[in-house]
Amino acid sequence: MKRLTVRSGLLCLLLVQLPQLVLAEFLPLQQRLDEAKKGDTILLEPGVYQGPVTIEKAIILDGQGKATIDASGHGSVIHLDTDGAVIKNLRLRNTGESHNDLDSGIQVRGNFNVIKDNIIEDCLFGIDLQQSEYNVVRRNEISSKPVDLGLRGDAVRLWYSFGNKITENYIHDSRDTVVWYSKDNTIANNRSTRGRYALHFMYAQFNKVTDNEYWNNSVGVFLMYSDSVVLTGNKISHANGTTGVGIGLKESSEVTLKGNMLLYNAVGIYLDVSPFQPDTINQLEDNLVAFNNIGVRFLNDWPGNNFVNNRFKANITQVAVSDGNTANRNQWDGNYWDDYRGYDQDKDGVGDTPYEFYSYADRIWMDIPAAEFFRGSPMLEVLDFLERLAPFSPPELVIRDSQPKILAD
Repeated sequence: MKRLTVRSGLLCLLLVQLPQLVLAEFLPLQQRLDEAKKGDTILLEPGVYQGPVTIEKAIILDGQGKATIDASGHGSVIHLDTDGAVIKNLRLRNTGESHNDLDSGIQVRGNFNVIKDNIIEDCLFGIDLQQSEYNVVRRNEISSKPVDLGLRGDAVRLWYSFGNKITENYIHDSRDTVVWYSKDNTIANNRSTRGRYALHFMYAQFNKVTDNEYWNNSVGVFLMYSDSVVLTGNKISHANGTTGVGIGLKESSEVTLKGNMLLYNAVGIYLDVSPFQPDTINQLEDNLVAFNNIGVRFLNDWPGNNFVNNRFKANITQVAVSDGNTANRNQWDGNYWDDYRGYDQDKDGVGDTPYEFYSYADRIWMDIPAAEFFRGSPMLEVLDFLERLAPFSPPELVIRDSQPKILAD
């Protein structure tokens, strides 16, 4: 009994000392940050440093590509509560798991900071900016914790934050990048894969989304109640599944989509009551919409979208509208359609007759969502063929393009 008691005592002592032993493996950092003066540069030697840490001065913290800050599974790795600081060349890891506390690689609560060339891994959220302006988030690699998609945090999160630049980051295995109640931000040259929403806007205005590449996410870019957003030169592919959308607009106005590539998605472009504001227009121009299940899908008969000089290639269905409606109240002008069957006798590059897309028996799956399971089945294909051959009901005109291009650019 005495021997058991001694062993139990030693075990209890070891358990008490274990956290201290673990912490002893980390190098101290907070004291160095506290002692630094504004404008100082702290060069971290190779090693693992103890987090969480707080930065409240405009300093440069440089990990030189060899230093790691580990939060030990508690809270955020870095709290950046200042203006004009630089955090670079660090590996940040092992945050807590609290969604309420937004446990992040870096929580930003300041302006004019630069966060670049960091690796943020095993962090619930990546970089969280709240009421923070004119920060630069550049060339970081960001991933979340290895949990189910819905339980991960967001890679980059902007909340009431204006004028920030999110550029050249590589995001993978996180949940979303979100821009909420924020305006005048630039999201450019980022890559994102294996997430939910590669980019999600909510009540956000005047943002620019340029030259990003998003693939193998549930959704590429989705705008909700967001106006005057410009999306140019983005490549969005393989957004598959029942909710797969390349670019989606819900009640969003004065949006510009120009020069984007939407490839191999369940739906290339999705429109739901957009534009929403009276007397506004959404401009969709010079986009390549190809190899999608549905090229453009309208939730309802809603006007105000101008489709000009786009290229529609090899989509199973070019345009679909729910509830037996038409999309012909929108403008369709000068688009290329690979299923156009007209001629160009005067060789001006424009078809001599309009491109018209009708819905026949395939209207069934548009009106009755459960029937989409049978889409492409021999039964529906035969019905569709017979209706086109000898219609037993009037087909619905979905769209008419009066000047279809013969050759794609």
